[in-house]
Amino acid sequence: MRLELPLLAFVVLLVAGCAGVPRTTLQPVEATAPGTHEVDMLVATTRTPSDVPGEVFGDGRGSSLSVENIVVSVPPDSVRKPGEVIYPKENPGDPAREFVATKIEPLDRAGVRRWYQRVASPQKRVIIFVHGFNNSYEDAVLRFAQIRTDLTVNAAPVLFTWPSGGSVFDYLYDRDSANYSRDALEAIIESVSANPNVEDVTLLAHSMGGWLAMEAVRQLAIRHGHVPKKLSNIVLASPDIDFDVFFTQLNQIGDASRRITIFTATDDVALRVSRRIAGDTQRLGAIDITRPSVRQALLSRGITAIDLSNGNSSDGLNHMNFADSPEMVKAIGRRLVAGDNISGSRPGFTDTVGATALGAAQGVGSAIGAGVAAPVAVISPAARKRLRTQLGKTEQAFRGSLLTATGQ
Repeated sequence: MRLELPLLAFVVLLVAGCAGVPRTTLQPVEATAPGTHEVDMLVATTRTPSDVPGEVFGDGRGSSLSVENIVVSVPPDSVRKPGEVIYPKENPGDPAREFVATKIEPLDRAGVRRWYQRVASPQKRVIIFVHGFNNSYEDAVLRFAQIRTDLTVNAAPVLFTWPSGGSVFDYLYDRDSANYSRDALEAIIESVSANPNVEDVTLLAHSMGGWLAMEAVRQLAIRHGHVPKKLSNIVLASPDIDFDVFFTQLNQIGDASRRITIFTATDDVALRVSRRIAGDTQRLGAIDITRPSVRQALLSRGITAIDLSNGNSSDGLNHMNFADSPEMVKAIGRRLVAGDNISGSRPGFTDTVGATALGAAQGVGSAIGAGVAAPVAVISPAARKRLRTQLGKTEQAFRGSLLTATGQ
């Protein structure tokens, strides 16, 4: 049997970028440590429960929506860089050095109402996070705790985690699982927006989660004729969405498209492989926003696009640039604190991002929104050269392995 190059490349590259994330890391600890940050989040999931200690929920598709209240302790700033998730090396984890759960409690409807009154009511803001491909339940929880901490914004955190297989071999399973979860995410967005304790909602989605988020918002628009007014920001980070399909989704969303911000990177290796699997169709998260046709298409819908190319994400694939960039996360956090829309923002937003993104002007990204272009991502030429060399060696090693495995 002849092995298909795009699929094998997908496996090899994503194994390199996504390996090493521990499982079963959500065993609650009672110990505390000075200087830690506490993230008190609501977690809604369409996954099946797991009997494995520390896993809580697995990768199966549940027949109903389950809700938990999870409190995560984030280690002190002195031992963690912004953008970094430090997983427990063993259980129980050490709160002085690692991300650990201090509370995991299933919630019924009354419990959910109490959580909103306790956590959301004082802040009046909620941020909903939807993770992407190849995420376990515990990985999604700890990653969102990192994002929420580094945002430094007073917004009640709500995580929606869908049944990703948590494996680089499960791309198609994950795609179907995302589709399986559309109605549930739609219900979450609708219920959060209708909650009297909430005045403002931001929807943040990464990678394949961007597809799920757009489908849920599209369904809301079709079902009710509009998108909830409280949903002020829709942030798509490295969205794994067909570029043409995205614009058909916008047709249903209408003027709410002006609330959308997209983080892109032309050197996103994961989306490059996704494009090949999808028959060489352009992925939204990897578009070149300097192209006049792309630029005009986005600006005509009032969409803000920010180019994070030449970043240096922890996954080695430039697919996690958004969460790994403390400057970018803080810039957006300040915007939300000010009560402003990210997309359709004043020119000062992209100017601020350009000034703070990695602090130098040796490489240039781009931002478009409200007719503004500004540098937003910088990496030294030497680092870019090392990255190209690393990718070249990966490709050579892959081809050698392929020849050995197939005898061709």
